[in-house]
Amino acid sequence: MKTIGVLGGMSWDSSLEWYRMANERVRERLGGHHSARILLDSLDFAEIESLQARDDWDAAGVLLADHARRLELAGADLIVLCTNTMHLVAARIQAAIGVPFLHIADTTAEAVLRTDARRVALLGTAFTMERPFYRERLEAHGIDVLVPAAEDRAGVHAVIYDELVHGIIRPESRAFYREVIERLVARGAEGVVLGCTEIELLVSEEDSPVPVFPTTALHVDAALAAAGLLAGD
Repeated sequence: MKTIGVLGGMSWDSSLEWYRMANERVRERLGGHHSARILLDSLDFAEIESLQARDDWDAAGVLLADHARRLELAGADLIVLCTNTMHLVAARIQAAIGVPFLHIADTTAEAVLRTDARRVALLGTAFTMERPFYRERLEAHGIDVLVPAAEDRAGVHAVIYDELVHGIIRPESRAFYREVIERLVARGAEGVVLGCTEIELLVSEEDSPVPVFPTTALHVDAALAAAGLLAGD
């Protein structure tokens, strides 16, 4: 079994879900007292959020690259970043380490390509929806990407930062997300990428008329497979 190095804490609510899912899957698969071999570096999200607000992605990349190196030095055999937004600095992280880095958009694209969907809606933070880094990564796999209209993007982003990262789950916000999804489906979306790890705390398959691609769960499965923790079919 390989050891997975996890860059987390952004937010810790979603990192908790990543950690929980990883260990539950290993226990279900291997039985007994088995659990995942994980090194978790939980950053202070306030520091990251401040860098996001200042649009200082260079500093964010330096910070995350440094923490990734620490995980490698501590014995991690591969590195994952359990936040979609901060994959904006994925190249900086990859360049700083000598072990594999598992990109969350690639694992999501692979899941989409296992279905008939080729046009997907992307929900996430404003950074993820509006900047090209995530959309272009999906498009490189041959997937067409739709994002919500400006007003809907603002609402989706506000729910993430004002509620979900604080562990607040509101039925009204779930209803709003459902409406956003319906508008995207009307525009031709054949699936919905939950491109923010917190969104999975609010939205599930039941909230969408088309398939949902939960990036956290997909990332966990890919990391465990890469670590040899789910081998043995």
